Amino acid sequence: MFTLRNILLRYGSSNGSKQAIVMGTLFSSRTVNSDRPSSELLCSTRSFCKQTPRVWEAGEMATLENLQFDNLALRALPIDTEKKNFVRQVRGACFSRVEPTPVTNPEVVCVSAKAMALLDLPESELRREDFAEYFSGNKLLPGAETAAHCYCGHQFGQFAGQLGDGATMYLGEVINKKGERWEIQFKGAGKTPFSRMADGRKVLRSSIREFLCSEAIHNLGIPTTRAGTCVTSDDVVMRDIFYDGNLKDEKCTIILRIAPTFIRFGSFEIFKAMGTNGRQGPSVGMKEILLQLLDYVISTFYPEIWAAHTEDKQKMYYEFYKEVVLRTARMVAQWQCVGWCHGVLNTDNMSILGLTIDYGPYGFMDRFDKDFVCNGSDANGRYSYKNQPKICKWNCAKLAEAISEAIPLETTRPAMVLFDEEYEKAYMGEMRKKFGLLQENLPEDDDLVKSFLSTMQATGADFTNSFRCLSQLPLPGSEHFHDKMAEVKRFLVSQCCSLEEFRQGCKPLMPPAQLNMLLQMEQLHPGLVQHLGLTAEDLAEELNKANKVEELKDYTPERKCGEDEEAWSTWLETYSERLQKEVEEGADVAALNEERVKTMNSHNPKFVLRNFIAQHAITQAEKGDYTEVRRVLKVLENPYSESVDLEDVATAARPSENTQYDADAGTSSPASEAASCSASSSRPVFSYDSRPPDWAIGLTVT
Repeated sequence: MFTLRNILLRYGSSNGSKQAIVMGTLFSSRTVNSDRPSSELLCSTRSFCKQTPRVWEAGEMATLENLQFDNLALRALPIDTEKKNFVRQVRGACFSRVEPTPVTNPEVVCVSAKAMALLDLPESELRREDFAEYFSGNKLLPGAETAAHCYCGHQFGQFAGQLGDGATMYLGEVINKKGERWEIQFKGAGKTPFSRMADGRKVLRSSIREFLCSEAIHNLGIPTTRAGTCVTSDDVVMRDIFYDGNLKDEKCTIILRIAPTFIRFGSFEIFKAMGTNGRQGPSVGMKEILLQLLDYVISTFYPEIWAAHTEDKQKMYYEFYKEVVLRTARMVAQWQCVGWCHGVLNTDNMSILGLTIDYGPYGFMDRFDKDFVCNGSDANGRYSYKNQPKICKWNCAKLAEAISEAIPLETTRPAMVLFDEEYEKAYMGEMRKKFGLLQENLPEDDDLVKSFLSTMQATGADFTNSFRCLSQLPLPGSEHFHDKMAEVKRFLVSQCCSLEEFRQGCKPLMPPAQLNMLLQMEQLHPGLVQHLGLTAEDLAEELNKANKVEELKDYTPERKCGEDEEAWSTWLETYSERLQKEVEEGADVAALNEERVKTMNSHNPKFVLRNFIAQHAITQAEKGDYTEVRRVLKVLENPYSESVDLEDVATAARPSENTQYDADAGTSSPASEAASCSASSSRPVFSYDSRPPDWAIGLTVT
């Protein structure tokens, strides 16, 4: 067996000097003196380190045939001894070898050239006739070794036991010309030992959603796994899209995912002892594998911690855990700042590197609602927008439990305390940039942010567009300041939802009978509802929603519009007072404002992947026209731009090279509510930066 210790010994220097181990391999061909500080052993400022790439000939390009694979995970971690592919509990192993199931007539839906550039692949390789064969799993890239990863997870707060890669397959790890290590994997390539009752397939609909959002989140500047390719086929599987008994044939589709690693919190839960629900991890009691996995992850992806604390494993494990907590806090803070919900924040969907991972029923908010739930299966709102930070913290606590055989809980507990502090620091740091508060960090800034969110909540305003428009308000003292304030107010009011949509949005998650029963239960037996995953605060909010619905019965559209105007007038006065403190006496207001606008527009996106935009692209793709998927990808690659040139998407269209459309349709334009979707054309007649048209309000995401 290749243990981490064996790997280190194998690569030991023969001349007596130390060589830095980076990602389980040599840190370049240079020798490193043992008395050099550990900081000099680091290969880059990236969160993962580099390996020396092979020597390329002058002008030599990477091709599908010559990618440099170095599949360290399969060398460093135990592999299942069972060779046959059937559903089972996998004990004593982190991976099981599997093979992709071929598909019929694979066809490229979309390729992210920017993501594939991480593998050094030029665009000429992306247009090869056999490209779809390689990225559907029909052919394997030379050097690839396919395997499925074993992990467990807490799902909706309960330990679910073994889960694993039920539809995902590790392909290997590619070392690019910069020496960066990138794991690549298929999603939707067929059955594995972890497929349970499923078929190991993904469909066009869900694959397009994951492909587009992976790239959208990356281009927003949020840590995430990447999506390189989306390939569909003529094979179909049956799916009950709305869980109503109406089955539908959908095309088998495979995406290529890219990340330094896909190791997750749940990877460490395979060692979990049996809990009150009678479930346990498949490798319970196998502490030696837990230590092996910890050492592999730290030495490979946290080399600075490995180098600094090799002689003190307890300190090493603590520093590793602390860094995971801090990265997770920063990641979820960034989600909150763009109004994005993951939807399924189980421990098996939490990356050990603090990356956004596993895109399912996610959603960007349109109308702001702190209780926004994007997952139709989340009846109690466990994974709602407002709950995401505390759920991520809860998941970090479960990670501490998972590694407690290596480092006691009392030792990791201080790191947990850092989560809230790091979250607030990251959240307010980003929010201040979104509001253009650059000169001073004042105590009232927190109240300003909260009041803005409260005003959006009270008026049903669009999250993305409301933030974006704030840069249109110049600093006090600027020319036409009051005229600009009036324009911004009119725009903010135009972004408020209709009375009917507001009524729908205020409805409680729980039916009245269920809410009444739970309220009585809490009154008679305080604390009992906590065993159902609820709190007294949750019930109070549900009751407030029910009361709000009653109140709104007497509202008219005119009354709501009037109250919206008043609310935004009040907030803008508060905002302008705060902006006044950004301007020091004698300062160049024009220069300050230019810097402020530049900062705000690089932190408040103009384009996000709204559900209706994704659904329109999916609808066209299901008809065989992939042009809109590619157009949306191009828009999402430039989320902070004022406009996006989509002309070249016409010539890149595949398979419909002669698709006719207006190259300017859907690019940057003032938000309009008059847009509607034409089901007979691939041309969107809405703008990509508009709030949802009427047909898209309440769109169900599956």
